[in-house]
Amino acid sequence: MNGQVKAFYDQATSTVSYVVFDEPGGYCAVIDPVLDFDPRSARTSTTSADRIAAFVKEMDLTTVWLLETHVHADHISAAPYLKKRLGGSIAIGSEVQSVLGKFNLIYNTVDTGFAGFDQLFDNGQMFFIGKLKVIAHHVPGHTPADTAYEVDHVGIFVGDTIFMPDVGTARCDFPGGDPRRLYRSIKTLLNYPPDTILYTCHDYPVDGREARWSSTIAEQRSSNIHIHDGVDEAEFCRMRNLRDATLALPALMLAAVQVNLRAGQFPEAEDNGVQYLRIPLNLL
Repeated sequence: MNGQVKAFYDQATSTVSYVVFDEPGGYCAVIDPVLDFDPRSARTSTTSADRIAAFVKEMDLTTVWLLETHVHADHISAAPYLKKRLGGSIAIGSEVQSVLGKFNLIYNTVDTGFAGFDQLFDNGQMFFIGKLKVIAHHVPGHTPADTAYEVDHVGIFVGDTIFMPDVGTARCDFPGGDPRRLYRSIKTLLNYPPDTILYTCHDYPVDGREARWSSTIAEQRSSNIHIHDGVDEAEFCRMRNLRDATLALPALMLAAVQVNLRAGQFPEAEDNGVQYLRIPLNLL
């Protein structure tokens, strides 16, 4: 069974969401869906997610999974919205539990569970998208909880580990990030056969090229600007630490993380009927 992939590129956040399905009229998973959020007005909309839902309906697909590769800092997840529209179970890697503890300190919250997640995948855990076998692989480094999804006959959805070869690799300066762990995670991925396709969660086009989101292991090993063959762990860590020190936090990070730790669910409305987010001042 050769599965199929449909990608959706969100220009505002440079995020790529995917619908992976076994066959038309069959079963699908949605990976890393985006809820539109305007930080100036703090208003949400569902234009990006509605494009995904329309495609799922057009292809007559039954949604079985809404998969997150990690707790995103650059966009808010649309998984709860799509679950209401399409069904399916919301899932993420089980190491998300370590991320919760770090951000409880930042937001001064006492959450102990993962409201909204239906499944936490252990490393190596197998599941199915209809006829397609999937294996969840923990690939920490960008955050402690990144998970890649290896889909038989399709490729590996790597989240924020490695980007297109001319962009490089993910930052490691968020709470719990570690360039040594990212190096080892990427090297594990790059041991797959040369023609294996990697699907990234973001693209930041270089030199005016159009956005792209898939590459082969061979392309990454030969030309990734940060981690091509011959780059050792120490060299990679030096580069990553120096580069990360120059990067500003993502514009939506403080808003997004507290929502995405709850699988995209916003806090309950207060007594005036309004929902509020918490923003720590002078902390990060």
